Amino acid sequence: MDRIIEGRGVAAADNGRDDASASRGPNAHGTHSTHSTQGKVIDLSLAGPGNFVAKRGFVTELIWFFLEACIINNKLIPVSSVRVALLKAFGARIGKNCRMPHPIRVKAPWNLEVGDNCWFGVDAWIYNQTNIRIGNNVCISQGAFLTTGSHDVAGNMDLQVAPIVIEDGVWITSKCVVQMGVTIGRSAVVTPMSVVHRSLEAEGVYGGNPVRFIRKRFPA
Repeated sequence: MDRIIEGRGVAAADNGRDDASASRGPNAHGTHSTHSTQGKVIDLSLAGPGNFVAKRGFVTELIWFFLEACIINNKLIPVSSVRVALLKAFGARIGKNCRMPHPIRVKAPWNLEVGDNCWFGVDAWIYNQTNIRIGNNVCISQGAFLTTGSHDVAGNMDLQVAPIVIEDGVWITSKCVVQMGVTIGRSAVVTPMSVVHRSLEAEGVYGGNPVRFIRKRFPA
């Protein structure tokens, strides 16, 4: 059942007082104006975890919070091997020759799978409340944001999660947003500042908000 708070108009909130419009005076047309504030507002205090299931306990999450802030997202540590080793120690599956020399963010390494020869740019943000699987030879450029979560906007704002799959050879360029439940097909390219709200076919170039097909990546 939707849980909502019914907004109340000024007159209802000021029950027993004079009509609020009388104190406003006439508008440009010489008449008194009234503004209704009635409408639905979702009570965020009633929102729940929805279909989200935590895979680690609070202590593990807390330790990771500090390690991510101090090392993984630290621009003063320009060493891929340190980031890869820590991510693996907390459950990430990462292949060979992955480059993470820049500060990045990973919410839950235990929900991350990365293939071989992948590149991650400055400030890439992997917000993976559930699984994100990245194939081989994938490039995630500067400032890209991958999120597996959203909220039930028509209900009570419960958290909703769905995995993201990025197949081999994909290039997600700078400042892109990839939303929950999306699969990006093999060797597709997403142009800068695009919002990927749906799954994309292989070998296409896509761009825009919302994303749309532009052309094939490779000549016929």
